[in-house]
Amino acid sequence: QVQLVQSGGGSVQAGGSLRLSCAASGRLFSVYGLGWFRQAPGKEREFVARITWSSGSTLYADSVKGRFTISRDIAKNTVYLRMNSLKPEDTAGYFCAATRSVSYAGYEFWGQGTQVTVSS
Repeated sequence: QVQLVQSGGGSVQAGGSLRLSCAASGRLFSVYGLGWFRQAPGKEREFVARITWSSGSTLYADSVKGRFTISRDIAKNTVYLRMNSLKPEDTAGYFCAATRSVSYAGYEFWGQGTQVTVSS
């Protein structure tokens, strides 16, 4: 099993920045990648960004490309999501997740979620 504990988030005005953290523990040798997802009220969960644990290779949703940065600290077993130039439409619950699939076929482990609210 893999446990993911999130921190960060909060409220910020448009144009501001926030950083989310996701600390992983457990059977980390089985983790291939970690991702961030978000879900706004009344909307489906959407992919935000992902990072391959070993290589650091990243992928972003078009909606956040150039504004958000995903990174990882291997020594701390932690993944971060730095969010700059935040927009009201970024308001959502944010979740980190881990996958053991090299094709990112599914994420088996999830963090508890954290709220990000961006006001105009």
